[in-house]
Amino acid sequence: MKLFNCLLAGTLLAGGAACQSSPTTQPTETAATTPAATGGKTYGATITAEGAQPLSALNQLLGNKDSAQVKLVGTADAVCQAKGCWLTLKTPEGQDMRVRFKDYAFFVPKDIAGKTVIINGWAHRETVPVEDLQHYAKDAGKSRQEVAAITQPEHQLNFEADGVLVTE
Repeated sequence: MKLFNCLLAGTLLAGGAACQSSPTTQPTETAATTPAATGGKTYGATITAEGAQPLSALNQLLGNKDSAQVKLVGTADAVCQAKGCWLTLKTPEGQDMRVRFKDYAFFVPKDIAGKTVIINGWAHRETVPVEDLQHYAKDAGKSRQEVAAITQPEHQLNFEADGVLVTE
C-alpha cells in the first residue's frame, strides 16, 4: 500500500510527498529567489500576482475534477519548521491545504506564517497516509502525544507549487 501511495503521489506531484523523501539533488534554501514587482520575493519559478484567484474560489475552479492548474492568493497559516519544505493555507471551510514544492526544488522561509502568498501550480484532492500526516505533524513541532493521536488517513485538498510569491 505504501508503494502504491508513493507511486500515486509521484504521478500527481512529480516529487516527494513529505520532507522525508530524499531527492537526488538537495535544493538550496531559497532557490530562484527573485524580487517581485509587488514588493515580495518569489521562490521556485518566478511568478506575479496577475491572474491569481482568491483561495475561496478554489472549489468552483476544481468543480468535480480531482485536480486543476491554478494560481491562488491566500495567507500562509503554517510553514515546515524543519526546512521550509511546505506551507499550509486555511480554506474557507477551515481545513488546511498543504502546499508542497515541485520536485522538492525549493524551500520558503520558515517565518512567513501570516503573510500573503501567491501560489502557482496544481491543486488536487488526495488521501494522505497516516505516516505522512505524522511526519507533517513532527515538522510542525507537534508533541509526541499529538503525533501518536494521528491514526487515520485523511482526504485532503493539497497543492503542488512550481512558484510561490511572498508579498511584503
